[in-house]
Order: sequence, then C-alpha cells, then structure tokens
Amino acid sequence: MMKSLEAAEKRHNISSRGANTILVVDDMELNRAILCEAFRESYELLEAENGQQALEIICRDPGSIAAVLLDLVMPVMDGFQLLEELQRRQLLQRLPVFIITADCTEEKMRRGYDMGVMDIISKPVVPYFVRRRVSSVVELYRARERLSGVVDLQQRELEVQAQEIQELNRSIIEALSTAIEFRDCESGEHVQRIHDLTVQLLRGLREGNFDGCAFTDEQIEQIGTAAIMHDVGKIAIPDSILNKPGKLTKEEFEVMKTHTIKGCELLDQIPKSRDNPIYQYAYDICRHHHERWDGRGYPDGLQGDEISIWAQVVSLADVYDALTNERCYKPPFTKEQAFEMIMGGQCGTFNPDLLKAFQRLMGS
Repeated sequence: MMKSLEAAEKRHNISSRGANTILVVDDMELNRAILCEAFRESYELLEAENGQQALEIICRDPGSIAAVLLDLVMPVMDGFQLLEELQRRQLLQRLPVFIITADCTEEKMRRGYDMGVMDIISKPVVPYFVRRRVSSVVELYRARERLSGVVDLQQRELEVQAQEIQELNRSIIEALSTAIEFRDCESGEHVQRIHDLTVQLLRGLREGNFDGCAFTDEQIEQIGTAAIMHDVGKIAIPDSILNKPGKLTKEEFEVMKTHTIKGCELLDQIPKSRDNPIYQYAYDICRHHHERWDGRGYPDGLQGDEISIWAQVVSLADVYDALTNERCYKPPFTKEQAFEMIMGGQCGTFNPDLLKAFQRLMGS
C-alpha cells in the first residue's frame, strides 16, 4: 500500500511540472521555422517532416509532449493517418493536437474535430494568436493533470487510512476475543484457529461451486474476522459455569447457552456497528453458531438453510477445534478421531455440502 502511495506522489510531482515540449509536424521547413519561433521562448521544441517521424517521437516519450502542431498534407504519413494511429494507441485523449493547415474545408474541419483535435488553425499563421490559442489549451491540460494527480494521491491516502483502520479494528477484535478466551481457560490461540479454519472452509465451498457460496476474497476475510467474535458473549457467563471441569447441570447449561444472545447484545452496543459488514456477519455468527442442521441447536432452533452458511461454517470449525484441543473437561482427540466423529454424526448433523468441503480440506 505504501508503494502505491509513493507511486502516486511521484506521478503527482511529475504532472505538477507539466510537459513542456511542442512538436511541430510539417513537411515544409519554412512553416516549421515560423511555428518554432512563435514558441521558442516558452517551450522546448521538436520537429518532424511527416506523420511517421512524429509518431516515433511521440511514442518515445508521450508524457513530455505538451502539444502537437500538425499539418495535414505530408508524404509517408499524412496528418489524418497520424491522428488515426494516435487514436488506436489511445494517445489522442491525453495529447492536445492542433491542425495547422491551409486547406480548411468544412469536411476536413469536421473530420478533425470528430477525431478529437483541440483546434484547427488556418495558414498562414499569425504567431501571436497561434501562441495564445495553443498555450491556453496547454495550461488547461496541465491543470487537469495536476488535479488528476492530486485526486490520485488523495485516493491512495484514503486507501492507506482505510487499511490502517481495518488493521486496528482487527487488532481490537482479536484482543477482546482473546481476553474472553483466557477466561475460558484457553491459550488465546483458539480464535486464530477458528479464523483460519473458517477461511479455509469458505474457500473450499467456493471452489466446490456450492449454491450460495460464491464469496469474494473480501467477504471471506470479513467472515473470518467476524468468526473471531463467535464466543464474545461468554464475557457475561460466570466463571463457575464457564470453567466447571465436570458436566454442567441442566440449569447451568441453560445459562451457558445465553452466551449466544449476550454476544449479540454486546455487539449492539458498538456505535454504528450495523453499518459494518464485519459486525453484521459477527452478529449472525454470535447468535447462530450453535444452531444445528437438524434443528436441534440453540437459541432459535433453526434448521437447514435457515442457518446462514457462515454460521454453519463457524459451527463446524468450533466443534473441530474443541475436539482437537484440550479443555478443562476433556483431553484432546487426534485430528483423525475428530474427523471421524464429525463425519460419523457423533457431534450433531451438519450440512452435507459443508461436510464435503471439510472432507476435502482434511485430505480424505
């Protein structure tokens, strides 16, 4: 991102100085001399005897050319042929071209303007007037380039600021979620594992072309970040229940289940959270990551596709991580054991498409 900003600043500095070379294209040396003399005090000057020479000069360094003064009737490549080449190479829109001709018929004037020339000036030229007309347009082009450079620079700065804010938000989310995991006797690595597995499963669903899973990379990262907050409601659960080594009583389990609701209540207290897609995903994940495909989950008893796919993904990731890591109430299972338990239905029913993505991820 910083490289992009530096590049924008470099482009801005170059455009601020502005191109300062006038290219005079005419097969008559006298005509070129008259035009060059008119601009000698204010511009660098280059000359070409025909359109082919002019094209070669322009293509070498188009950014250095402030304006092209172009005759129409020339050997090798005439003025209109040069204009066609500049159009084809998409150079004409960024390069002010002035036709300088003695043949100002209506047909040629119309054709020139239709091709995008800035002005058509009749020969013989009056140096003062041609200088004023050309210089005015050149200054307009320079102002446009300066404005474009400033806008580009500001856009890059906004992108850098947005990235910094996003990284700060992620850090705050991780710090809060990790603090809650410490209360739950976790190492703090649980939330990172949930993030990583969620991202991997979402990519697997996308690669499998499952319905409703055409996520963008940005959406996948947003959901992965939101998944970090899946258990944020545990901050409201008493330690005696949260860290109980044995099986919870029915009443204690009912209290534990409220962490899904408490998490949503906490997210609701964050200013302007509803405008942020991460918090929108997080709200749904907090509330529904314990719902089950067969409708036997909580708190709302949702079933099947009533549960958002991202909440289903986090649910599976949470179950797998709980199985493969030590808890105060159990030792860890091996990855192979956890995989067999999930695929065999010992941990509840999951979306068949999600299980396919999980199976591919586990390499089975």
